[in-house]
Amino acid sequence: MKKPESFYKEQITKHTETLKTLKKQLAFSGTFRLLVFLALCAGVYFTFGNTKLVIAIILGGIALFVFLVSRHSNLQYKRDVTKALLETNNVELEVLNRAFHHLPDGDSYKNPEHEFSQDIDLFGRGSFYQYINRTALESGSDHLAHLLTENDIDNITKKQEAIQELAKKATWRQHFSAVASLVKTEVSANTVLNWLNSYKSFVPNWIKVGSTVFSIISLGLLVAYFSGFISGYIVFGWFLLGLVISGRYLKKVNDLSQHTAKIQSTFEQFHKLLLEIETEDFSSSLLSEKKKTVVSETEKASTILKQFAKHLDALDQRSNLLVGVVANGFMLRDLRQSYNIEKWISEHSEHVEKWIDSIVFFDAYNTLANYVFNHPHHVFPSIATSNTQLQADGAGHPLLDPNKLVRNDFKIASEEFFIVTGANMAGKSTFLRTVALQIVMANVGLPVCATKSTYQPIKLITSMRTTDSLTDDESYFFSELKRLKFIVEKIKTDKYFIILDEILKGTNSTDKAIGSKKFVEKLVAGNATGIIATHDLSLCEVSESIPQVKNYFFDARIEDDELFFDYTFKPGICQNMNASFLLKKMEIVD
Repeated sequence: MKKPESFYKEQITKHTETLKTLKKQLAFSGTFRLLVFLALCAGVYFTFGNTKLVIAIILGGIALFVFLVSRHSNLQYKRDVTKALLETNNVELEVLNRAFHHLPDGDSYKNPEHEFSQDIDLFGRGSFYQYINRTALESGSDHLAHLLTENDIDNITKKQEAIQELAKKATWRQHFSAVASLVKTEVSANTVLNWLNSYKSFVPNWIKVGSTVFSIISLGLLVAYFSGFISGYIVFGWFLLGLVISGRYLKKVNDLSQHTAKIQSTFEQFHKLLLEIETEDFSSSLLSEKKKTVVSETEKASTILKQFAKHLDALDQRSNLLVGVVANGFMLRDLRQSYNIEKWISEHSEHVEKWIDSIVFFDAYNTLANYVFNHPHHVFPSIATSNTQLQADGAGHPLLDPNKLVRNDFKIASEEFFIVTGANMAGKSTFLRTVALQIVMANVGLPVCATKSTYQPIKLITSMRTTDSLTDDESYFFSELKRLKFIVEKIKTDKYFIILDEILKGTNSTDKAIGSKKFVEKLVAGNATGIIATHDLSLCEVSESIPQVKNYFFDARIEDDELFFDYTFKPGICQNMNASFLLKKMEIVD
């Protein structure tokens, strides 16, 4: 794969030139439409005494103008896609330079009751979600958040293969996202699905044949009128009859139009997104399976959805007074278009959900693949065949500046526990979040920030940021106990990797030491694996009686009245604490 920075710069140059060309074409198109309009006005003016010729010029002018408007709209669409592509590549260059705090942060996805999302900077400003998220659809953002938090350890290899394949399709991914970014949603996908599934038809069955017959008679009457065989009063009377028939169903047609107007743009774009999926070749099993949900042996989903989008657009044209009145009077147009929409709903509505699911899947997986493309030096963890639970060489946190990042090696066996001690700011919490995020990323199918990684798929659970709750009248200590109880209940039913930061902070030191030791013993007895960070050195004594518990630390040293950290993960127990030194250094105490 090409280097990310080079690729993005090439794309910016390419799309900038395309945008210049499209702007020139749009300027010409707008001028030409104006000239056509003026020519039509002149034609009507100079033939005003000849009614038949005036009508012919108007009808011909409408047809030509509709064609020109459609062509102009296509040019505008290409311009908008090109603008979106330019924006995409500019954003990627910014993120490569670690400027990403302006992107959506996913703060609404925070959940303090979730197994780990509250503790590891997964959502919120400066979060991992904000760093990687490139979804264009709201439903795609929801699905990405779901993937990051579902704690699913199945089919890891299939996920990795799918993400790796998409990572190589940078041009396709960007075009898909650009098209998706143009989707204008006034209502959610779930609201649309509920409306489709509960829709009640109102158009009579005879309208399919009846509107065709009515249109043929109208055409015959118009030909007869222009040929001088019948009076204009007969044509006008027939026209009024058409308006009366249409008017009988006006309220219901208005209600239908009100609903479809809100989803027209969504389906217009969705059919284009389905076409992107259908026309692309995929070899990995997961992507191939998703593609099959939108491609059948008889008809493609994009074709079916395009048909629906056309029906919706046709009904929307009724807002044009000339089209709405004339076409209803001579063709019963509103009823015919409503019939087409209802027929489509009855035949295809049950498939819409899986089509939308496929679009949402690719929107979210494109984000994961984009992360792979932007981090070519990260490695996909291999699945362990030994007793190793998690092993990483050169592990680091992906949100830290790679030029300043201190990497660490670690290896933890299944059902083993690390107790990590260390001075304040020495790197304990960062290490815990690094390990936690590696597990989350590995389970999603992403590569991790390391030079080598091996692991057994395992679910994650953490307790690092417990808070008190004034709303629920809970003390900090009670909130923490609830969280520990939650963990104990979880490990009864499944295997978890547990990460804890300074447990039982809400009680006195003696009580804390006794309680912490008993809790560690409980976790080890429950066959759990994990890491506990603490300032309580007495907790390290547990390793003397339980061989599965091992001690590690992050060091700090004072040289020439200055504090130094090496942020290196080492075996043993920390001997140097720095709280007193920092209090004096900052002149808080003497």
